[in-house]
Amino acid sequence: MTALRLGTRASPLALAQAHLVRDALVAAHDVAVDIVPMVASGDKITDRALAEVGGKALWTKELDQALAGGQIDLAVHSMKDVETLRPPQFRLVAMLERADVRDRLVGCPRVVALKQGGVVGTSSPRRRAQLLRLRPDLEVVLLRGNVATRLAKLERGEVDATLLAAAGLDRLGMAGTGTPIPLETMLPAPAQGAIGIEIRANDVRLAARLAVINHPDTLACVLAERALLATLTGDCHSAIAALAVIADAQIHLRAELYSPDGRELVRGQARFAITDEHGPATLARDLLARASPEMRAMFGH
Repeated sequence: MTALRLGTRASPLALAQAHLVRDALVAAHDVAVDIVPMVASGDKITDRALAEVGGKALWTKELDQALAGGQIDLAVHSMKDVETLRPPQFRLVAMLERADVRDRLVGCPRVVALKQGGVVGTSSPRRRAQLLRLRPDLEVVLLRGNVATRLAKLERGEVDATLLAAAGLDRLGMAGTGTPIPLETMLPAPAQGAIGIEIRANDVRLAARLAVINHPDTLACVLAERALLATLTGDCHSAIAALAVIADAQIHLRAELYSPDGRELVRGQARFAITDEHGPATLARDLLARASPEMRAMFGH
């Protein structure tokens, strides 16, 4: 049987995630899977915020080209890095069970323990806004690169602390690195901790094989978070936090919108049926209705 060609970014974390997908496929189908790594445009640009040079599409462009051209059969994505609106020729068909959704603070045990005027590095508008809301005295600077690069900059003293996704650290075998930040303190990015698998939309046979390794609750929750984003029309400049969980056969979706400096915060939550396609959009419209005109303008409303 011909091996499945699994496309992934070439970063250490992306490769670790690709191996998780390969292992799940091998266990489910006893199929050969070849991992095809690619250097994404987003990995080549490390001195500027992605929002300035093309946004999340820089993480997916090379994989999209390979998938559309038939060089790979499926692509593995860290879902928080995937743009909200995807080309119609692709279909997101499966997700592995979601990992720890929290952020971890590395370099200091707690945000409140950071020194006055301390320097924290991050490339995330969400993390920047959340930090500044908690500690307006902090200096938040751009910190790009893979996990190892960011930790090396921390070690060299370029920053006093940084924030990294717990899921990524765990998948790299660094479970003991950093201190988890409670969700009540910092709600995560939409789709954080989720690994998604995308294929060509017309590949019905492969979709059926991937359904076996899909975690339905994760898929439902992440799609709800992405539907919220779609209504908000947020982009890489937007400070948005969201988390959906399933309880009592319903989706419970929490979301927060921040101004860039963290001074304005609009938060809300909603419960709706898993099959309710309108629940996320209703919550998004409610958030925007309660936001200032300045914040609504940031979302194009």
